[in-house]
Amino acid sequence: MRTISALFFLSAIACSHLFGFQRQRIDDGWRFRLADDSTFAAASFDDTKWRQLDLPHDWSIEGNFDRETPAGNDGAYLPTGIGWYRLKINPLRDFLPQDGHVTKLYFEGVYMNSTVFVNGKAVGGHPYGYSAFWVDVTDCLHEGENVIAVRVDNSAQKNCRWYSGSGIYRHVWLCSMKADGSDDPWQTYVRTEQIFGISSDGRRADSATVCIARKNMPDERRTFRDVALWSPEQPSLYNIELDGFSIEHGFRSLDFSADGFRLNGQPYTLFGGCVHHDNGCLGAAAFDAAEWRKARQIKEAGFNAVRTSHNSPSEEFLRACDHLGLLVIDEAFDGLRAKKNAHDYHELIDRYWQADVDALVLRDRNHPCVIAWSNGNEVFERKKIEIITTSRKLAKRMRQLDPSRPVTQALCEVDSIFDPLAETLDLVGYNYLIQFAERDHARCPERIIWQTESYPDSAFQSWSAVNDLPYVIGDFVWTAIDYLGESGIGRAHYASDPADRGEHWEGSKWPWHGSYCGDIDLTGLRKPISHYRQMLWSDTASLSIGVREPDCYVDSIIVTRWSTWPTTRSWNWPGHDGKPIDVEVYSRFPRVRLYLNDRLIGEKPTTRAERFKATFTLPYQPGTLRAVGVMSDGSEVAPQTIRTAGKAAALRLSADKSQLSADGQDLAFVVVEMVDADGNPLPLADEKLTFRVTGNGTLAAVGNADMTDMDSYAAHLADGSRVAQHRLWHGRAIAVVRSGHKAGKTTLTVSADGLSKSITVRSK
Repeated sequence: MRTISALFFLSAIACSHLFGFQRQRIDDGWRFRLADDSTFAAASFDDTKWRQLDLPHDWSIEGNFDRETPAGNDGAYLPTGIGWYRLKINPLRDFLPQDGHVTKLYFEGVYMNSTVFVNGKAVGGHPYGYSAFWVDVTDCLHEGENVIAVRVDNSAQKNCRWYSGSGIYRHVWLCSMKADGSDDPWQTYVRTEQIFGISSDGRRADSATVCIARKNMPDERRTFRDVALWSPEQPSLYNIELDGFSIEHGFRSLDFSADGFRLNGQPYTLFGGCVHHDNGCLGAAAFDAAEWRKARQIKEAGFNAVRTSHNSPSEEFLRACDHLGLLVIDEAFDGLRAKKNAHDYHELIDRYWQADVDALVLRDRNHPCVIAWSNGNEVFERKKIEIITTSRKLAKRMRQLDPSRPVTQALCEVDSIFDPLAETLDLVGYNYLIQFAERDHARCPERIIWQTESYPDSAFQSWSAVNDLPYVIGDFVWTAIDYLGESGIGRAHYASDPADRGEHWEGSKWPWHGSYCGDIDLTGLRKPISHYRQMLWSDTASLSIGVREPDCYVDSIIVTRWSTWPTTRSWNWPGHDGKPIDVEVYSRFPRVRLYLNDRLIGEKPTTRAERFKATFTLPYQPGTLRAVGVMSDGSEVAPQTIRTAGKAAALRLSADKSQLSADGQDLAFVVVEMVDADGNPLPLADEKLTFRVTGNGTLAAVGNADMTDMDSYAAHLADGSRVAQHRLWHGRAIAVVRSGHKAGKTTLTVSADGLSKSITVRSK
């Protein structure tokens, strides 16, 4: 039987001397222009009339939606093109050339086809927009003012099946390190060789021995005593000092086999969600605060694992997963040799596959959250011999750089014809194919399977497969969070909407500009399916309510393959009085009861036989809907209520934090709701809102969860405005406040139809 066992001392480097002896983030004060001219590279070029901004930056999200844009439905109908960035720096002496050291620029992500110039000289760049890359500038820098220019070319469309964004969308660093590479973080690899005396609950170990490998230096071994092991339930991290920089690390052991997955010696099931890299209304801009918020939302929705589909994530997202406790499938590519779009990775693979695999594995192998590498997703050449040779080559390189983790790939077809492809992998990813697991296990009993994508409405089937079949070790729903691009996936629509017929890939679904298949929407609201899914996977008894939109309430409803029936937590259905409506109660209690205005509607079982769900059909009447769990002794527990909202009385603003860092990078996410006099949200409110920011900060973006709303998320930024407009959708919207570079207050004021509300955040 195939068994993949690995002992890990996995780490994430995080300190002021991360990249060798010195590093300096150079995100602030760039000049930008959306145009192309070779003279922009010259050090003497006058860029004073260009727009000034701080990174990270995505120029696509600042555009207006246009159904004729070259990126089309895949790119959220937002503009792409060619842009230039320029920065003047006067580096500290530590970053100037000195014996035995090199100076490099480190770009965490530039989408895409970047060319970097220093003082007018082309010094490097990288075509694949999701890979981090280094540029050696040792021979280009001098005392005094230096000019960095970056050309970014995202004009060849289409090149991605989801929203990529455009520009320098992740951080940039100026770094100094030893020329021999001994303090290069990508050349520093720490892993556990042995763990002794793991406790019966898998939370601690008596000792662990780690091997620290660095370029041009002998391996070093260290032993640690009484170790707290890392897991999603206990993400314990330690610091290890290494000649001028430190590494965050976590101790834990993994064991993959057809008998099941074990974490720290304990049986463990992976409850996962797939995510794309964008941050909703912020586009692709990878602000640290946004990456942490995304990881936190996934964690709070009950997930213990995430798949970074279909590209390497930001470093900060992985760091958040390290700290919050999320296991990660780290994925390199979508397509490989056969094209899915005209200008996707098939144009780059022959020249750049090794550089991009190296960038993924060397950058991320020290993160405790990462448990597997994925070398591809639903490749189109899956029936050709080239996929066998390609997958084997990619997997071999991944194992060379990191022998401690398994390699996987997400397959959308499985049969005996695909067994040779599966044999190139350690774990086989099944996309929407879990119904074939038992058949394939009978044929290939050593195969270890995880469902790398599942339909949102197959929650119970997916949970059942993982719960019942030991060789199916986890499920990753498509998706954990709504995302931009791949427009129209997950939508349910009315029969009278002719443009919406068919699946998302079958023609334009304009004005849809994103997905609605996530458990969490773009404002951070968890949909009822999210609560149902978490309830399935949780060991703790819980209860939640969802109300199904009545068919033909507006028009006949058509669901698509990645959608669920339109279900909300709304008890506002004007014009439907006395007509039937379905209320779903999701529960891990033996039975549930439903009340309307304190009148018992009924009692039903919610055991596995009922898929832990009860559906009550009742005539609609405004008021208060209340569901309770019923224990074996008849007692009622865990009440949940939904109330009919009255007239609009106020706007409610809720910020995820009130204190920001005055570094120009921090963010506060402010949810806006229209409420009645009792504070109940108005689920039908769709008024236009005006957002205005005063004080030290800026308004980074505004939005809602409606993927057909044509209001721009951030056009006001390109215009230099501190005012923006966006409407409520289902009574809810979101604004993102970005801190300035000075301590002080920033006030966001939101107004609509005679209502106004302000909230203040402070920066220090």
